[in-house]
Amino acid sequence: MTDSTAPVCFVVSCEHGGNRIPPAYQLLFRDHEAVLASHRGYDPGALLMAKAIAQQLNAPLFAATTSRLLIDLNRSMGHPQLFSEITRNLPAAARQQILTRYYRPYRQRVETAIAQAIQRGSRVIHLSSHSFTPQLHGKVRKADIGLLYDPASEWEQSLCRQWQQSLRQELPGLTIRRNYPYTGTADGFTAYLRRRFVCGWYAGIELEVNQKYFLDDRRKWRSLRRIIVATLFKTF
Repeated sequence: MTDSTAPVCFVVSCEHGGNRIPPAYQLLFRDHEAVLASHRGYDPGALLMAKAIAQQLNAPLFAATTSRLLIDLNRSMGHPQLFSEITRNLPAAARQQILTRYYRPYRQRVETAIAQAIQRGSRVIHLSSHSFTPQLHGKVRKADIGLLYDPASEWEQSLCRQWQQSLRQELPGLTIRRNYPYTGTADGFTAYLRRRFVCGWYAGIELEVNQKYFLDDRRKWRSLRRIIVATLFKTF
């Protein structure tokens, strides 16, 4: 049963923080430099955003800089996109080695931190930092910032409504949407963690920021980051 008077603590994560390929796999990725540098290789700006949020909230930060093209830390076991087209045809033993070395340890660290906080009597707000490409499959994404959550969770819904309102007040010219450009219940790390922890003790929210700001106007992106962090602190 949830104790609404229980203190709240924060955990910040970034599953797609970089496009690094470990030395053992660099030959496999030879001639794939372009895709590694694209939105498919990592989430530009997401790691710097996560660091700023964690610093402001005095929260632990869990971040990965290994490319999602090696293995996607935001996908569940068995998901067809867990391994990319570059790695999915590796021998089973090689794929198992990637899981053992990169996938399981990262996800276990985050899950353990959340479990320990709940055991101490704190409710946990988990903020996962991402960014999205301005266009996908030829279609322009119609948002500047997205807040992803599970509508079935009253706590998550309330937090995202309040955060959206604060962001709209500070950024009236931008489009702030909920559960866009993805749904908060689609396969992902927060969706997995909701199944692991009791509703009301865990809230998993994914922040999605349009990559056009980080890639095309770094000065505007820094201003956007400052406002996102400030509204987050004020809301939560």
